[in-house]
Amino acid sequence: MYHAETLRDKIVLYLSILWPIMVTQLSLIAMNLVDTMMSGRVGTDDLAGVAIGSSLWMPVFTAIIGILLAVTPIVAQLAGSMQHNKIAAAVMQSMYLSVFLAFLVILGGAVFLDSILTYMDLEPAVHHIAFHYLVGLSIGIVPLFLSNVLRNFFDGQGFTRITMMITVMAVPFNVLLNYGLIFGNFGLPRLGGIGAGYATGLTYWIILIFSLIIVFVLPKIKRYQLFSNWTKPCWRAWKEQLAIGLPIGLTIFFETSIFSVVTLIIGIMYTSVVVAANQVALSFTSFIFMIPLSISMALTIVVGYSIGGNKLDNAKEFSIIGVLGGLAFSTLSAAFLFFFRESIAAFYTEDPEVIALAGKFFIVAMIFQLSDAAQAGLQGALRGYKDVRIPFMIAFVSYWIIGIPVGYLLSVYTALGPYGLWVGITMGLTCAAIGFLYRLRMVQRKYTNMLNS
Repeated sequence: MYHAETLRDKIVLYLSILWPIMVTQLSLIAMNLVDTMMSGRVGTDDLAGVAIGSSLWMPVFTAIIGILLAVTPIVAQLAGSMQHNKIAAAVMQSMYLSVFLAFLVILGGAVFLDSILTYMDLEPAVHHIAFHYLVGLSIGIVPLFLSNVLRNFFDGQGFTRITMMITVMAVPFNVLLNYGLIFGNFGLPRLGGIGAGYATGLTYWIILIFSLIIVFVLPKIKRYQLFSNWTKPCWRAWKEQLAIGLPIGLTIFFETSIFSVVTLIIGIMYTSVVVAANQVALSFTSFIFMIPLSISMALTIVVGYSIGGNKLDNAKEFSIIGVLGGLAFSTLSAAFLFFFRESIAAFYTEDPEVIALAGKFFIVAMIFQLSDAAQAGLQGALRGYKDVRIPFMIAFVSYWIIGIPVGYLLSVYTALGPYGLWVGITMGLTCAAIGFLYRLRMVQRKYTNMLNS
């Protein structure tokens, strides 16, 4: 990575960082799409069970991944200031932290999972599938978190193609494992939706193995000697990473959990057909959101690298490039959803009622995509500045004080029904985008004043 000077050079550098992240994120979400699509082909109960299981897992998963995302701005700023000798120690401490967090998640699932599903009062078949889907997925939690630390280590230096290569190679394994364990092919047991959990868990191990091979083989990564000089876990280093990562993780948790809460509310208030339709719409829109999310992640890298090198004007220009790019993409994707909404739903299920309901969810999704893209890009820029605490508070108020309550009231007291929940989400995302924009301008002014003083 380098400090670009002209606008053209900045766009070229940004795109070179962005496109591998984009391929990586689309590949990762493709695994979830495979889970959902293949489970839907088994039956509506399997689709609903995987939907409930995924809705419980995703907030936890994204929160922990958000905490570990602190490695990206730390590494980016160290690289930008040419302090490469400090990178390996920071990464090792994050790996220790990731294992600790993985065991906390596993312990929490063992204690609370069945009680949560029982409280939801699901149909017995859906309860059974959701529970065992998550049990299967849990076998891959430790390697998932470890591989994400290594990914952030690669990405923070601008080596985003490494992560892309690893993820793309893992996707075929996930598809084959799903095909075998869901439908009972290749001599494997037929587990239905439950098999999707085991397939995903095993795929996380494959990703970790590929990542470790890169660490030991590729010269530009091998030079850090990541596992040559072992250091003991250090609470001081954990505290530094958590000071950045915990607000990021909580912010991401508050965002992703609103979608999960919507799914859980729908699971309690409506039939499995509505749950399945909601999951279809959520699954595909999550796939589309990988582009704005990739833009956000690339912004964290280039902004962080620019700040590390005291290139404040570069950081500002990268922020504008990224946010406007995300909005442009979301405008195009909204038009695509409008014209092909029922055709898209037909890829997930053959149930005509589910297809029709999913098409209506897609109509609302067209609107919230614009707000979602804007707030994602602005958050990515703020993380590059290591500004995470105020954005965390903005996210909490926008998503949970505005979004969820408004959505619930609209769903219960208006004719919108379940679609009212999605309208509430849209309002929350819009408020978040406005808050993040105001905060970013404040942070940029602060850095400019510091440099001039």
